[in-house]
Parts: sequence; C-alpha cells; structure tokens
Amino acid sequence: MAQCFALMGWSLPVIESMQKLNKPFVVVSFPDFENYAKENDIPFVPYQLNEWSDSSNSLDLAEKLSPFNADVAVPLFEETVEWAGALNSIYRNDPRVLNRAFLFRNKAMMKRKALIGGLRVGLFEEVYNREGVKSFMHRLNEANLQLHGEEDSWVHIKPFASAGTVGHRLLRSMSDIDEKVEDEDFPCLAESHLSGQEFSCEAFVHGGKVRFLNITEYVRLGYSNFIPEGNYLNSKRDRILGEVQKLVDIFGIEYGMVHPEWFLTNKDEISFGETACRIPGGHILELAAKAYDFDALAAFVLCHDPSLTEEELQEILPPMDARPQTFYGNVMIYPHKNSISKLEIPEELKEEPYFLDHNLVPPMTTQKISDRAGFGNHFGTVNFKGEDPDRMRELLLHYENVDFYL
Repeated sequence: MAQCFALMGWSLPVIESMQKLNKPFVVVSFPDFENYAKENDIPFVPYQLNEWSDSSNSLDLAEKLSPFNADVAVPLFEETVEWAGALNSIYRNDPRVLNRAFLFRNKAMMKRKALIGGLRVGLFEEVYNREGVKSFMHRLNEANLQLHGEEDSWVHIKPFASAGTVGHRLLRSMSDIDEKVEDEDFPCLAESHLSGQEFSCEAFVHGGKVRFLNITEYVRLGYSNFIPEGNYLNSKRDRILGEVQKLVDIFGIEYGMVHPEWFLTNKDEISFGETACRIPGGHILELAAKAYDFDALAAFVLCHDPSLTEEELQEILPPMDARPQTFYGNVMIYPHKNSISKLEIPEELKEEPYFLDHNLVPPMTTQKISDRAGFGNHFGTVNFKGEDPDRMRELLLHYENVDFYL
C-alpha cells in the first residue's frame, strides 16, 4: 500500500472516502482551502497549481510533500493532470509518466496517438482562426461528396486542454462560423461530427489491465446519463471492453482510472471521441457507487497505487462480470430563461415511482442567468432509480425539457 496519497485538488467527497478507509493522504490545493483544512485536521499543502515556473514546479512540490512521505499522486480534476503526472514521474523514476499525462491534456495530441494506434476517429485538425475552420469544413464537405445547396458537414471546435464541454461549439454551417465563433476560441481543435449512441467508460486500471469497467449510457451529453448501460450497449460489452483495453495499451496507461467517450453507430462501428484520467463530470462515480455498491471514489484513488495487491484490488472493485439489476440516472438541471425567481417541482415528478430525490435550491431573489461556457454549471440534479433502462431513458429525456426554474 502507498505510504501516502497526494490528492491533487480539493474534493470533500474524496477526502471523506479516504478518511472512512483510514488511508494516509495529503491534499494539495490552493491556499484558499488551508484554513478549512486546519480546522478539520485535514493534511494539507497549499500550492498555486495554476502556475508553472522556476519557483512553482514538480520538484519544488515534491520537496514540500516529502514530510508526508507522499509516493502516489492522484489527479482529481483536469487542471491537475500534469501535476500528478510530473510527481508520479519522480516517484516512479519514469519520465514517460509525465509524457502520458500530456496526452490527456492536449486533445490534438490525444487524437493523433489514438489514430496511430488504430482506433477509429473522425477527421481533426488544429486551427488558428475562422478561415482555418472554414477551410476544414470545406474539406469535410468535399470528403462527404456534398452537392451544391446541401447542408454543410458539421464541425466541432474545442479548446486543447479544457475539461468536458467547456468552450465546445457545434458549427452546422459556414454562417455559424461567423456568428458563433469568438476570437478567443483560437487556437483550438476542429473535428468532424461523430454519429451514433454516445457513451462513456470508467475503466479502473492496474498493471496496464482493465480490472473493472463501468459503462455510462448518455441520454444527452452534458444533461443526462444512467448506470449501468441499457440492454443494447450491454450486448456490445465485450467489444467495448476490447476497445477500452486497446486504448489503455496504446496510451501506455498503467494505473488509475480512464474516462473515454465513444460513439456506437447503427453499423456496429465504435468511434473514439476523447478521454480523461480524472474524476468524470455528471456525477458518474456517484451513480456507479450506488449501482454497483462500492466506494467508487476510493477505488479511483487506490488504483493509482502500483503496490496494490490482487487481494486489495478484489476488495475495492466489483467483479468484471457484475450486472446490477437496478439502474440509477440523473438529469442535470439548467434554467431555460435568462431570469429566474422561483423553483417549481412538478407534481408528476413527485408521483413518479422512479423518482429518487433532487438537490435543487430555490433562488434567494430574482436572478439573471449569464451566458454559459460549454453547458455551464448546472443548478442541481434530479435523480432516478428503477429496474427498466428503457423507462429510465424516457424519464431522463422528458425531464431535460421541464422548466424547473421560473
């Protein structure tokens, strides 16, 4: 077992999981959290993680962590992936650990590595201005044999290193490029639209092998998902596991958890979208913990430990062939209006047998809703639990369109 886990980023649920397991840890995060950590006896090292310079680097941080005997670093958030990679390169005496961390933080590099390794990916290109996006869309139109007057091929642009949907724009036409794209979006990655059923995998990896695989079925990206996957995706589970293991092999991932997103077409083709190696959004690990009855956050942390034994792995992870009979899903709620003054929970929701709970909070006063980057921060979730995945999907689709904030 690791002497001490360095948790890179502030997360009370992760801290609580480590405390319950009585595992040694130290939190590395911004100085703003230091007082709370001291008041609650949480081992803590304050650090400016948004800086990387001669005075703020992995060697300096490793020295500050040495009194805690830290020997495994765990990235909790997107912005701490390089820091964890740099520390683990030192702890394992392997510079490639840092190089692999860069794959997760640069979507263009990530796509190139996936393509070289043989994964099915869409067309992609680094672009630096609007004309570059227009040229990319034009070449897509040519490749798709578009006729004059037909709809343009859809293009997505994304920042190289942002988490989730932040800065993600879908452009459906040449006019969209002029109307929706901002100067500050560049440079960025442009990629073709991938069709099919979108889903993510949460693959717990140890010794370079997938030891447990969760599949999260997306009803709508950024809005709703449920666990475990529905019957159709479950029928493809062996193929999906094969693709995930291929990704682990291509990227040289040895320890931790990866969160790749995929698309399954009606022609039974699986395309790679992108991947991350930190705690996923959408409360996915919370849903997985309920469905599979295990501490998913603790398992996420512990799988980063190279010294974990087979017996310890079996204790913290569900069996590979586990298939829960109860499905857990949620809808992330966003206001539909530019100004809100009250929260209204529909009576039909309260009477729904699958309804579990919600954490929506009424606004204190009239509140203006600012423009969002990506999907922005949701106001809370409505959670469901039931035995029929098709019914779960219907409910999630329905409540995406219900206006809870009036």
